[in-house]
Amino acid sequence: MAEIIQRDGTWTFDGDALRLVPGRDKNVGLLRKTLGELAVPLGALAGISFEQGKKTGRLRLRLRDGADPLLHATGGRLTDSSDPYQMTVDSDRYGVAEYFVDEIRNALLLDEVPTTAVDRYLLPGPAVPLSVSAGDGTASFDGENIRLEWNWKTEEAKSAAGARTLALADIQSVEWHPAVGLENGFLRFTVRGAPTKAPPKYDPNSVDLWGFKKDPLMALVAAAVQARLPHPSAPSTTDTPPSQLTAAPDPPPEADHDALLRRLRELGDLHKSGILTDEEFTLAKQAVLRGM
Repeated sequence: MAEIIQRDGTWTFDGDALRLVPGRDKNVGLLRKTLGELAVPLGALAGISFEQGKKTGRLRLRLRDGADPLLHATGGRLTDSSDPYQMTVDSDRYGVAEYFVDEIRNALLLDEVPTTAVDRYLLPGPAVPLSVSAGDGTASFDGENIRLEWNWKTEEAKSAAGARTLALADIQSVEWHPAVGLENGFLRFTVRGAPTKAPPKYDPNSVDLWGFKKDPLMALVAAAVQARLPHPSAPSTTDTPPSQLTAAPDPPPEADHDALLRRLRELGDLHKSGILTDEEFTLAKQAVLRGM
């Protein structure tokens, strides 16, 4: 086991996963403190680096693309203080940090963990229910519905219709942007079949953010919703009805035995990912077995 303890937090590696616990230092952002402890499986990592400075250094984890709904929803726009995958290291702990990096890199090599993108989330996202108030409204999510409520600072054009409830099944995408300079940030939900180009301050499906302390917490709502939406890289079945997945013709008698075994593994992966139901998987498997 490898461990590094700093004011910024504590990172522990047990060979299978990294446990990231935020510290209580004033430089630790509100998002990290609210998010709490994270367990990152080794298979979600693409790499780790350590950058030395004169007074402090920085440990950075690099996750595989698509592994974390928080990173997907925020699109790399988290600040250093809000990013849970960074740690500030004091100069007298540089040796420990380098040892920590070596342990994880060795584990990645031994387990032959690829650095390629994934087609399913390997981290669960923030727990629900949760509710955050910032900017011109409050966003709440219970796992099935998103509720947007407005305050006295909301533009009348947006608040006139009152609080808004959006079903998760109707959400096409979600994104969070922080306020930068004079430009406001936002939490925006794109509703399927109803795209809009309205600015967030007028969009009833968006919360307008002004750069205050609680703005980053809206990223947690975005991540919780993102974790429950279909993964953007998941195999699409919209063009192929489920019946066609199971009603494929039996493999010819001369089919290669190894190819049939590979097909069985592919069907198992589709079943585990939820694309095939139990019944569909059973029928498809029987078709392959008949060919063997």
